[in-house]
Amino acid sequence: MSTAKKHDIFQAIADPTRRKMLRLLAEKEMPVTVISKHFPMSRTAVSKHLRILSESKLVSVKNAGREKIYKLQPETLLELKDWLSFFEQF
Repeated sequence: MSTAKKHDIFQAIADPTRRKMLRLLAEKEMPVTVISKHFPMSRTAVSKHLRILSESKLVSVKNAGREKIYKLQPETLLELKDWLSFFEQF
């Protein structure tokens, strides 16, 4: 049995750094090295945030040589929007 913890979408978007990463990736896909330049933290810390976003299916990751390229997965955000739209009636 795997001990890896899966993150749900609400945990993932609760952090302001990860929300900023999502906004950044909404512009275009980019490697972790480029993403890291936008944040005052280590590349390791940025990678940890991106891993949480990936486990939540908010971003996808592909290997391009020695780099990992991250891309926003808007379908997951649409699922969240659909769920939240139920509460607009209140």
